[in-house]
Amino acid sequence: MVIDMAERYADVIIDISHEKVDRPFQYKIPEELSQAIFPGVRVHVPFGKGNTDRIGYVVDLSDCPDYPVEKLKTITAVDDKGMTVEGSQIQVAYWLKRQYGSTMFAALKTVLPAKQKLRQLERKKVVRCISPKMLEAVQQQCIKKRQVAKVRVIEALMEEEVLPYELLRQKLNVPSSTLQALEKQGCLRIETENLYRNPVKLTGQEEKRVRLSDAQRGIIDGVLRDYREGQNGTYLVHGVTGSGKTEVYLGIIEQMVGMGKQAIVLIPEIALTYQTLLRFYKRFGERVSVINSTLSKGEKYDQVRRAKNGEIDVIIGPRSALFTPFPNLGVIVVDEEHEGSYKSESMPKYHARETAIMIASMQHASVVLGSATPSVEAYYRARKGEYRLFEMAGRHGSSALPKVYTVDLREELKQGNRSVFSRKLRELMEQRLQAGEQIMLFLNRRGYAGFVSCRACGHVMKCPHCDVSLSEHRNGMLICHYCGYEERRPANCPECGSKYLMGFKAGTEQIETALHKEFPGVRVLRMDADTTGTKESYEKILSAFANEKADILVGTQMIVKGHDFPNVTLVGVLAADLSLNQNDYRAGERTFQLLTQAAGRAGRGDKPGEVVIQTYQPEHYSIVHAANQDYIGFYEEEIAYRDLMRYPPIEHMLAVLVISRVQEDGMALSGEMTNIVNRWRVNHADAGRKLQIIGPTEASVGRINDWYRHILYMKHEDYQALVAIKDELELYCKDKELKNQSVQYDFDPVHTY
Repeated sequence: MVIDMAERYADVIIDISHEKVDRPFQYKIPEELSQAIFPGVRVHVPFGKGNTDRIGYVVDLSDCPDYPVEKLKTITAVDDKGMTVEGSQIQVAYWLKRQYGSTMFAALKTVLPAKQKLRQLERKKVVRCISPKMLEAVQQQCIKKRQVAKVRVIEALMEEEVLPYELLRQKLNVPSSTLQALEKQGCLRIETENLYRNPVKLTGQEEKRVRLSDAQRGIIDGVLRDYREGQNGTYLVHGVTGSGKTEVYLGIIEQMVGMGKQAIVLIPEIALTYQTLLRFYKRFGERVSVINSTLSKGEKYDQVRRAKNGEIDVIIGPRSALFTPFPNLGVIVVDEEHEGSYKSESMPKYHARETAIMIASMQHASVVLGSATPSVEAYYRARKGEYRLFEMAGRHGSSALPKVYTVDLREELKQGNRSVFSRKLRELMEQRLQAGEQIMLFLNRRGYAGFVSCRACGHVMKCPHCDVSLSEHRNGMLICHYCGYEERRPANCPECGSKYLMGFKAGTEQIETALHKEFPGVRVLRMDADTTGTKESYEKILSAFANEKADILVGTQMIVKGHDFPNVTLVGVLAADLSLNQNDYRAGERTFQLLTQAAGRAGRGDKPGEVVIQTYQPEHYSIVHAANQDYIGFYEEEIAYRDLMRYPPIEHMLAVLVISRVQEDGMALSGEMTNIVNRWRVNHADAGRKLQIIGPTEASVGRINDWYRHILYMKHEDYQALVAIKDELELYCKDKELKNQSVQYDFDPVHTY
């Protein structure tokens, strides 16, 4: 990398493991080193009062000093190691800090693994002790006794001689008592192995290769052809559920590994299914590993160490796996790229998709995004040609999508049905219970923020200036948290005059009570925030339902992602409107994705499935297109709305959240920051004219744990213009030395504040 002679100063981070070093130090670049210094390189510098020789990492270059030149020290030498894996991670951390806003320390903590004193740990595995033929005889006995959990274990052991204990417990939902019982019968043996091996180890028969479709082969060949020609692009694979996206990922990664490259596979943690992991392990054996929240800090650090040492080729995990320090990265796969969990909730609030593309560009790697319901941002960029788009319209195999019924709850009310269950849903539930099949009832409470609607006509109280619902506050006011508009809650519906104007209050607990009342003797499990306080309770509920110890599973959005229950043939969506009417411009997109995912839970086995969507707004485009499994139709309407309202991805958006102990201080600081933004707009005439400022105003949740929250939004077509504004606000806050106050920056937020 050639550096222009005008760049004479370098920002250097000293001793990246020292928690007190939270900023770079500026040094002069001697002319003889100007060609050898660039971001990420290791250098020797004099540091501290004694000018001790220290190793540092260059994170930025500038031709303008931040301090008087005579006070700056000079870089001594470039370290012999030059650019290291750590240097690349430093580049990533500094990019996160600049692009998303945070301290350098927070960015480094995000990217670099915490060093742990690793003690010897053990991990269990389950080993088959008898022949498959003898195991089959045991299986028949278990089937007769309806011991469903034992049958699931035996089926797995008939395919694999050795299975991970934790995967059996967590992904096949098998209680430990079942494994212990089979061990007493002599069918299996539970062994332990130390942590320093792969967290998951599988042996046994080779993977049965499936025959790839022309569409699958075309995608694999296209990505790899570009890579071999030096074109490291970003690819969006849009394929309906069951179209075979995982086989595409496996095909690309296998050839990358054959070229000596490594791969990162990002999967939303809630969707880490046993079947998906098993396919990777069968293909790559001990050269694949995982990083997720079930591992201890020591285990995570050990996997990072193995990756850095070249002991593994593929790492699978959620957002944090993105920072695995592979020395020769070839591809990053982001499965289910539309998931909100890919956006960090803490500073820096980075998005894994954009960060993956940046990391890939640094390491000359490719990025493959995949989803049945791509994010509007990803599909928009693919349509523009920024990503290469691959469509997989058909399913791989012969399985059919479930039949979907949309029920208008306004008509149910008119005909005297005040139950939470529509007549159609009740009819189908009775059929399933008589047939011994299972049911999932999904209460769509995501984003519930107290919206007000009319039960007679379905009218929702919305802001006249923004296409978002008004939030109801305790003082009887309805407020828009985008533009600040407010009005008093009316006594009657302004559309039809009905007195049935109210907020939706139904919850999973009320649904469970209603089920016991209308279907006496029914076995019900409930999964929500109240019943899943611990990991064990979460797994216990899923295990019981998988082993058919319940007829109906009631839950919120956590039940519709990543779970595969073959005996579920009916899914009921009880309140599609709850996510549709949150005060958020992404409400339509989230609703479409959730309904599509919920529909996909029915008919996963050999039996056909049906879905009932209950809604007060059956005509809304997100519900219509979700029922028809029509992504393109949804996208066309959604992008037109985003274009009209200047929302991402048409323009970029920056949310500035001011948090303060004293409410008046927060109001004052948010006002001062707005003045800075207005001055920026005046000083940057051309760019300033395109800037839209919304607020400041009180956040939708104005106080959390006695901390007051105020929000300021900005929209601009140029992302870097918003970064420049963020830089000025950060500098102002740094000079002000805030006390009992903090400021958070969120670019293109996935939810509103």
